[in-house]
Amino acid sequence: MTIPDFQTVMRPLLNQFADGNVHYVRELIDPLADEFGLSPEERKTLLPSGGQGLFRNRVGWAVSHVMKAGLLERPGHGRYRITDRGRAALEAKSHRIDVSYLKQFPEYREVRTAQAKAGGESVAKTSELSPDQAATPRETLEQSYYELRATLARDVLDAAKSVSPGKFEEIVVELLVAMGYGGSGDHAARAVGRSGDEGIDGVINEDKLGLDSIYIQAKRWENVVGRPAVQAFSGSLDGFRARKGVMITTSSFTPGAHDFVAKIEKSIVLIDGNQLAELMIDYGIGVSEVQSYSIYRIDTDVFLEE
Repeated sequence: MTIPDFQTVMRPLLNQFADGNVHYVRELIDPLADEFGLSPEERKTLLPSGGQGLFRNRVGWAVSHVMKAGLLERPGHGRYRITDRGRAALEAKSHRIDVSYLKQFPEYREVRTAQAKAGGESVAKTSELSPDQAATPRETLEQSYYELRATLARDVLDAAKSVSPGKFEEIVVELLVAMGYGGSGDHAARAVGRSGDEGIDGVINEDKLGLDSIYIQAKRWENVVGRPAVQAFSGSLDGFRARKGVMITTSSFTPGAHDFVAKIEKSIVLIDGNQLAELMIDYGIGVSEVQSYSIYRIDTDVFLEE
């Protein structure tokens, strides 16, 4: 069983209101999930951002659409009740209740037209949903964001692989400082890259007061880094009586390398190319913001009367 799209939810949703009572949407999530036979894992599935349950989001959009078409009414905030039009829709069991069905109602068409005009051409295109459209607008937006981010991460990693060793060390310094390590950028820059021997590329303060140090090995490796290389780095830490290290590669680490650092007493963090690119995006290193969008939701406290 897969999580149903919000159009598939519409008729079962209306059935939940067939008793004529007023219901909160949150009361209907579990009964609808039971009706669709969703597993515990499917019920826990979140949107890509992790901000809301996927099924809960789709039920919410189903409510929004059928209400715009006049199949539900809202007697109070967050509470809904079926209308005569909604009952008629349920009685006509020969058809599917979806966006195509809702378009017969002028109120629904007017709202969709107004939204398209307010949002421009892009909204006008997305407002024309096919009957089997699975994604809600929020899902589409989040999915597009993560696709753009994945493409950017690949570009960032390719760029990091193409620079000189010295420039790569500068990028690592800038990232670590942005993450809160090393104190000032100037101090960190003097520390990283100063040794270049015994398998240590540099040392950076763990905190701005310099209470502890982290030893670094940062290389633009092409091949997968295995356990022997990580063991050698761990041995290099012994020569400095160091207990903390970060090993950064533009490639990846073998399972054996991860297994080794998980079993030793030293604290060694392995950062592969994909993680490096994600961290650079998160901390704004090597990337610049082109455009941002804010998603708002209603603040119900504003509308509460004393």
